[in-house]
Parts: sequence; structure tokens; C-alpha cells
Amino acid sequence: MGHRTPLYEEHVRAAARMVDFGGWDMPLHYGSQIAEHHAVRRNAGIFDVSHMRTLEVRGPDARPFLRYLLANDVDKLTVLGKALYGCLLNEQGFVLDDLITYYLAEDWFRIVVNAGPADQDIAWFRAHKGGFDVDLTPRPDLAMLAVQGPKALDLAQAVLGPALHVAATRLKPFHSAVHEDVFVARTGYTGEDGFEMLVGADRAADFWRGFVAQGIAPAGLGARDTLRLEAGMNLYGHDMDLSVSPLESGLAWTVSLAPGRDFIGRSALLRQQAQGLRQRLTGLALQGAGVLRHGQVVRCREGEGVLTSGTFSPSLARGIGLARVPVAAVAGESCEVVGRAGQIMAARLVAPPFVRHGRPLIDL
Repeated sequence: MGHRTPLYEEHVRAAARMVDFGGWDMPLHYGSQIAEHHAVRRNAGIFDVSHMRTLEVRGPDARPFLRYLLANDVDKLTVLGKALYGCLLNEQGFVLDDLITYYLAEDWFRIVVNAGPADQDIAWFRAHKGGFDVDLTPRPDLAMLAVQGPKALDLAQAVLGPALHVAATRLKPFHSAVHEDVFVARTGYTGEDGFEMLVGADRAADFWRGFVAQGIAPAGLGARDTLRLEAGMNLYGHDMDLSVSPLESGLAWTVSLAPGRDFIGRSALLRQQAQGLRQRLTGLALQGAGVLRHGQVVRCREGEGVLTSGTFSPSLARGIGLARVPVAAVAGESCEVVGRAGQIMAARLVAPPFVRHGRPLIDL
């Protein structure tokens, strides 16, 4: 038995299929993964993401501390509530985790990390505290809900109440706000509109039931994975991990190598740049029937690669995936994927994302 979120009983009552995910008992689906996927693309869905871990970084050295720990530059955060996506690297430039940092005050940053590497991440922050004047406080008392879809904010209005609904609606993408004791943000993982909220664990079930009563469909990890992959978003442990750098993982845009700023992993990334990358992450779409799965071999004319994520896209009705391929391979090229039974599946390299805001973005 894994850890249970404050909403575990809600999932059990809804007859969700529960699975282990990063050491947590989480809902895979509530009956139909495909229906949940379409609900988010066409209407609205709600996810329990309380397995994600929240870490408060407070103190007069909060900004310089994070400037040293993160590959992206927190000095980009100049407006209160702004969020920054980036990676936590080791000295070899490999990815310990990807995370989101929220700027709440000059001496207060809130970080959300993934469930699986959370303990490792928090230990890493503490081990590198050094002479920085900061306090590091995990927040297991908070639950996190993600309400996603084109009608998410409209359907959520009655539950949020006027003031909180206005606060959420006014947020630009990748911004957040604190209203009374509720934190809201618009940093979604589905390629759709919507919001996330952090609330006290004792209030999470009331919000969950309220949203569901308004017609927002419960959605599990299965739909979350197909939605994020259609949106071209990486998943830690698949598309990046401790064996690769962000430069090889489609995340070079999250790395700030500006002169004068040192951070853990910088020297290794500069060496890799100077030597030249040998592989890169790109999208892939099947040209016919087949099933794409993590670890399958991808054959390009420039050499072999590997599928890092693969699924059946409900929106496109075909197999799609992310693959790490030779750096010279370009979008539009034909390639082959070797199935688990040895069958050869015709595919094409494409530039992700595949779907955003309900619209296909690749030429089928």
C-alpha cells in the first residue's frame, strides 16, 4: 500500500481503478480513460494531483539560493505570482527532476516537484543549503487539484465563489495568486485552459465534490498521460532522467547559460555544447495501426533512437510518442518503430506539440 492523498476515499467511492504511482495510491481511470480524455479536451475534467510535493523556500537568500540550484534563472521572476518551469540538475548536468517555481515574495518562493523523486529533491535542496540564509519547508498539509478544459473556469465559478473565480480568471498563463488561504495557478499539463489550486488537505474533498457536482468529470492518470503527450510535455522518468541532460530532452529553452550566473550542472552543459549534441528529443506519429510504448527502438536514416513516451492519441486516433533520435534527424522524415513482438511500424518524425486547445497541430 502506498501513500494516500486526502481524496483517496473519493476515488474509492467513484469506483476508480487505483494503481501505484511514485509510491502513491492514485486513480488510473474512473471507468473510461478515453471518455476522461475527451471530457478535458471538450468540456472540463478534474485531477487529483496531491501526490505532487510542495516545498516552501523562504528567507533573505531565497533568490540567490535558487539561482544556484536551478538551471533556469529565477531572476526572470520579476512580477509577483509569476511561475518558472525548469530542471534541477546534478553536477554532471543530468536531470534530477523538472519542477515549477512560483514567486510569491522576495523572500518566499514555492516549488512543486514530482512525486517519485520528491524525497531526493528535498534532500538535494537541503544538502546544498550551505551558507544561504533560507528555510526549506515541505508542505504535506496541502492538497492539489487541477481543473482543466475549455469550460473549466465557467463550470468552476459556483464552487470558487466570486472573488476566487475572478482571481483565477484574471491570471495569465504561468502566473499564480494567493486569495485568502487558497493558492491558484495557471500552469497546466494538458494543453488546455484551466487552473490548479493548492488548499488545505481538510478542504480538498469539499472542493472536489463541488466541482464534480457542476459537471466537471473526474479524470485519472491515464487521461493525464495521453493529454500531456498530445501537448508535447515531458514526463520525468521517461523523457528525461538521470541519464540525460535537458539539452538532449527538448528542454534547452529552460536552461539559462547567460554569462555571470553559476548553477549546479552549468559546466557540464557547456562541455556538452562544445562537444556537440549527439541526440535530441522530438515527436513521432505512426502512419498506420500499431501501439507505441516507452523503450521501443526507432530507426531513422541517421541511426537508431528510442521511444521515451508512447501512447494512442484519442484526439488524433493514431499512435504518437516522443523519441530521442540522432541530432541530425529532422521533422518530416520517415522512420520505423520496432514493436515489442518485432513488427515494423511506419512512422514520421514531427515537431510537438501534437494537439493544443483541442486543435491538431501536426499534418496528418
